[in-house]
Amino acid sequence: MGNTNGQVVAGGNGQGNRLDHLNWPTDMLIDKETDSLIICDRWNLRVIRWSRRSGTIQGEILIDNIHCFGLAMDDQRYLYISDTNKHEVRRYQIGDNNGTLVAGGNGEGAGLNQFNEPRYIFVDQQQNVYVSDRDNHRVMKWNKGAKEGIVIAGGQGEGNALTQLSYPQGLFVDTL
Repeated sequence: MGNTNGQVVAGGNGQGNRLDHLNWPTDMLIDKETDSLIICDRWNLRVIRWSRRSGTIQGEILIDNIHCFGLAMDDQRYLYISDTNKHEVRRYQIGDNNGTLVAGGNGEGAGLNQFNEPRYIFVDQQQNVYVSDRDNHRVMKWNKGAKEGIVIAGGQGEGNALTQLSYPQGLFVDTL
């Protein structure tokens, strides 16, 4: 069946801000091209890459000074990151610390060009970005190049009706 014991592949040295520490990691993905984990290290305000090769004892900072929460990578290896402090999603080339705004970025709010705590994200093959907009109780889709998003779920206040969500977190888009 498989192993019943897990193996630490990143962090594992307690909470802290050294390169061998993580502090409230909120999301991660596998970069197959570099055989590494890319981790949203939220309370250290950074996105860090951690090689999956044996013997790795610390990570490498890819992006710093970011209130990251969610990560996604498209087919061209662009990295998408939600920033809960700036209420936006940016797209980064690996090695770029500034990125390009692709969703939000107009301050905290409930407008179609705003977020209030953007959390997890999904990027489809057309580079459309889907965002769980936690405190607006909605999921939004931002078409590539759009200046505002489209509410695709929720957005009718917090609740349990079919048209409502309550602090949505994760999301996955079935592209079939």
